[in-house]
Amino acid sequence: MVEPEQVRPLAPAAQRLSSDDDEVSTNLRRRRRRKHIKCCSCIAAATLVLAAAAVVLAFTVFRIKGPIINLNGIIIDQLDLVNGTTLVGGANISLTADVSVKNPNFSSFRYRNTTTTITYRGAVVGEVRGPPGKAKARKSVRMNLTVEIMPDSLIHNPNLQTDIASAILPLNTYSRVPGRVKMLNMIKRHVVVKMNCTLSVNITSISIQEQECKRRVDF
Repeated sequence: MVEPEQVRPLAPAAQRLSSDDDEVSTNLRRRRRRKHIKCCSCIAAATLVLAAAAVVLAFTVFRIKGPIINLNGIIIDQLDLVNGTTLVGGANISLTADVSVKNPNFSSFRYRNTTTTITYRGAVVGEVRGPPGKAKARKSVRMNLTVEIMPDSLIHNPNLQTDIASAILPLNTYSRVPGRVKMLNMIKRHVVVKMNCTLSVNITSISIQEQECKRRVDF
């Protein structure tokens, strides 16, 4: 006699619905996790890009560089000599120094009163102060500074007549330009530009025969 096949009872409908809901909930959680990971990845990538851009800007655009000062030339405007070889007290001597300041920054350089001192064999023979001004971003500004030489300071130097006879007058100039670079109204940096030049001035041709300058920038 053949035994009848046993029929397994079907799972209750409520149990099947619960299983389907669990699967849907799991898929939703996976999708949300993937979206969350993608979102975090995008934020991290954007942060790295911004950080890299900030570093590049810090070392290029926002990096404050020292202005460059140059002595373009000195002109002897007046030099009164007796018989062309002798300097007497009260003689009129004046020089004009052509000085330029180049600003390599992406912001303007505002400078205060400039100072130029001229010395002859270690003794100060003249000094001039220039007015304050501004060098625009990545531009140069030129200043013509006229210096009245004190003849008495030259006359008392025992080497003067020898230098005049050789037609070469050795001079030293020292220029100082204090100022400030301001970037985006946030970054401020005080700068002092200095230049020391050794000159050999030909008093016959009234020109500079030799010139050597050393520059320095203090922050």
